[in-house]
Amino acid sequence: MHLIDTHTHLDFPDFDPDRRALLARSRALGVKQMVVLGVYQPNWQRLWDLVQTDSQLYAAFGLHPVYLDQHRAEHVIELGQWLDRLAGHPQLCAVGEIGLDYFLPELDREGQQQVFEAQLKLAYEANLPALLHVRRSHAPVIATLKRFRLQRGGIIHAFAGSREEAREYIKLGFKLGLGGAATWPQALRLRKVIADLPLDAIVLETDSPDMAPFMYPNQRNSPTHLPAIGEALAHVMGISPEELANASTSNACELFGWKTTLPL
Repeated sequence: MHLIDTHTHLDFPDFDPDRRALLARSRALGVKQMVVLGVYQPNWQRLWDLVQTDSQLYAAFGLHPVYLDQHRAEHVIELGQWLDRLAGHPQLCAVGEIGLDYFLPELDREGQQQVFEAQLKLAYEANLPALLHVRRSHAPVIATLKRFRLQRGGIIHAFAGSREEAREYIKLGFKLGLGGAATWPQALRLRKVIADLPLDAIVLETDSPDMAPFMYPNQRNSPTHLPAIGEALAHVMGISPEELANASTSNACELFGWKTTLPL
């Protein structure tokens, strides 16, 4: 089975003690490629240094809404410079993690919107997909995406919206990222939505080290958990784990412009 983890933070210090061994275990379990997403300017260089050690790690750079207080106007300019400098590099795959977070009341919504739109503009100009954090903010995110109309769409990370919201994202060219959240039995509404999603709109993810699945509660999440996540989600969808894995991998390769015959 060939899997792609479309959302990780493997550059985080959580993985410093055993990162190399973890990558080896993940590959042995079939998780061949992994996307590592930036969240603020100070971690971009660390992230890029990491992906340069492994040809099957891929980088996305962005300014995450949760770290709004750390972002500066010059960081948006610097993000554009990173994207220009790395344009065409096979390990640059997207702009992210970017988006809107309306769950945390202390985050200024107008400030988030300004940073979000500036980064969508960069994604449009660089012709890259956008990897989006969307928490209790589907309506404003959808409205914003309708104005920007990214050529290559992107991924709605940790999708937990309604059927109607899923349809809107799909029409805008976005894939829906599914991970550990939907493996929890109490996620009844989300599981009902997932059961109806078209296979060509789904990609699998872990959000390592966060969002551990039901099978590994209170543990550091990692790409080694992706096969179990896929198996649990396939059960919810009424299909085989192999069918879900094949669809997710094909969808991720299409989105990122990777050959479906990536080295195993």
